[in-house]
Amino acid sequence: MLEYPYVDAGGGWLIFKLPPTEVAVHPTDGPQSHELYLMCDDVDATVADLAARGVEFTRPVTDLRWGRLTGFRLPGGGAVGLYEPRHERAGSSTRATTLS
Repeated sequence: MLEYPYVDAGGGWLIFKLPPTEVAVHPTDGPQSHELYLMCDDVDATVADLAARGVEFTRPVTDLRWGRLTGFRLPGGGAVGLYEPRHERAGSSTRATTLS
């Protein structure tokens, strides 16, 4: 589906090689939670490519202040967000921090 190279660590536990990534940590006033979002350069082209391969999208592409967002269903039933960012990318910044 996503065409990432992988190995099977046994019992169906797949370990995927992923492209360079960014992680975002946001404050919340509500209960703690986590979500997974993949970024792409062109959300319309990526949606068309994945849909042609049978990926089920869970919401239409919407325009938000920070990017264009959609989501799709994983084979196991979980959901993943997919977006085309409008915000500054971490790779373009020289700032650094230490997490503790």
